[in-house]
Amino acid sequence: MLDHLVKGVTVVDGTGAPAYTADVGMRDGRIAVVGKVSEEARSSEDGAGLVLTPGFVDPHTHYDAQLFWDPYATPSLNHGVTTVAAGNCGFTLAPLNPDRPQDADYTRRMMSKVEGMSLVALEEGAPWSWHTFGDYLDALEGRIAVNAGFMVGHCALRRYVMGPDAVGGQPTDEQLGRMVRLFHEAMDAGAWGFSTTQSGTHSDGDGQPVASRHARPAELLALARAVGEHEGTQIEAIVAGCLDQFSDPEIDLLVELSATAGRPLNWNVLTVDAAVPERVPRQLSASERAREAGGRVVALTMPILTPMNMSLGTFCALNLIPGWGEILGLPVPERIARLRDPGVRAGMLRRARSKEAGVFRRLTDFGRYVIGDTYSERNRGLTGRVVGDLARERGQEPFECLVEICAADDLRTVLWPMPTDNDPASWSLRADTWRHQDVLLGGSDAGAHLDRMCGAPYTTRFLGDCLRGRRLVGLEAAVKMLTDDPARLFGLRERGRIREGWHADLVLLDPERIDAGQATLVHDLPGASPRLDSRAIGIRAVWVNGVEAIRDDVVSGAVPGRVLRSGRDTETVGTK
Repeated sequence: MLDHLVKGVTVVDGTGAPAYTADVGMRDGRIAVVGKVSEEARSSEDGAGLVLTPGFVDPHTHYDAQLFWDPYATPSLNHGVTTVAAGNCGFTLAPLNPDRPQDADYTRRMMSKVEGMSLVALEEGAPWSWHTFGDYLDALEGRIAVNAGFMVGHCALRRYVMGPDAVGGQPTDEQLGRMVRLFHEAMDAGAWGFSTTQSGTHSDGDGQPVASRHARPAELLALARAVGEHEGTQIEAIVAGCLDQFSDPEIDLLVELSATAGRPLNWNVLTVDAAVPERVPRQLSASERAREAGGRVVALTMPILTPMNMSLGTFCALNLIPGWGEILGLPVPERIARLRDPGVRAGMLRRARSKEAGVFRRLTDFGRYVIGDTYSERNRGLTGRVVGDLARERGQEPFECLVEICAADDLRTVLWPMPTDNDPASWSLRADTWRHQDVLLGGSDAGAHLDRMCGAPYTTRFLGDCLRGRRLVGLEAAVKMLTDDPARLFGLRERGRIREGWHADLVLLDPERIDAGQATLVHDLPGASPRLDSRAIGIRAVWVNGVEAIRDDVVSGAVPGRVLRSGRDTETVGTK
């Protein structure tokens, strides 16, 4: 007897093949039958007019902590994501050295700063009972509703072995040997591989460059060699040029890391903007050079625009503009006074629009900011208004106008910069870029930057756009991009396709309605901390390992997800 049967549904199987109509039955966590089914089932439903796809695979998340207080990885699971890759950007919660209990506090403060996680939620929502990476994986086993795989973060390895010297120091030969052995232990326990960051935007809770930014190539390559000694592993790496354009040394490093490991390396995130036509060819030149050297470098890119809100009151990308951090880091009353000084504002704008500001220059068109949440009577009715319009009404410069609005809220005002890359030429360039053999859709950062952005709904929003919006790709191709393509990159065993005998990670959706709701601020994290959430529209049901986890955007309470461990649940993917 089948556990559940979906009758007469349109099957989009994840391979890119044309859709077809069939019955699909599940049993014991697997897809038992696809075709005309006469076997009885404990439960069944009519799939007429609906589409059944494999569960979506999100290749770049930071659910490492959230899964402890939210086993459903919301809102990703609501939007059809059944497998998440975490432990990215060099940041993980394990291993933790048992001889230095203070390292847990350091890690929490680092994650709060660099990944925008609530410090209260980190302190109250996770048990912090682990030491080894295997301990951490075991702490999640049997209590999550999604499938989750985890890379080992370089920063945690360094901190475990070198202590505070991990920031600013270089390992001795003995310490590097310990780091590599610790990494082997993590991969023996099921870690997916190695993640690291060299990005100049990544600082710890003390404002210092995170530990991995101090690593030299020899250290990185030693860890890359270790990756290649384990089955089903890979590398994820961030360098400064990921935000804009790679330097030659950065391309050399990415290529050498992949070639040394003999494993794919993915990086996040390829930004596509027709106003910067040289960016995509430059970034993808890393992939071309990697293939020549026997490696493979894969760029993640988002198929939707995911705005990130800004604030003059809390740390955000504006703090990273040269010269701005020292002003935006002042106590609020002093910060307001400085921002109201015309000379200070003029100096800030000069720095922001200079070449040294790099990619952050696109944040400086303050007339194109939209006012979000406000908190004072003076700002009543401003939500949704464009700063440029308000500035003209008030006879002010846009930045001056924005400062006065924020000052009335004691700098708590939420600001939404309008995207500069929402033009037809940019969307056409995206569609071309998605067809590249070394470009993969994803990069949601779900689980991080919780009150600033909501990238998790990219799956449903992209499908809605493909079916009823720009229609840049067909449904079958879009589903393949969200399912089989990431599953094959990670070497997931028997996931990513609708095929008899494969794991029953499935999404039942209404093609006439599939979409994502507007992101709204909720306070449902531990300590009532805020995050942005988005409801799923048109997702009828989601099954993880054959168990219903979502029905009509409501979690079922079941926790059928698995910690996916390298070797057991992943197979080796080469660089060819």
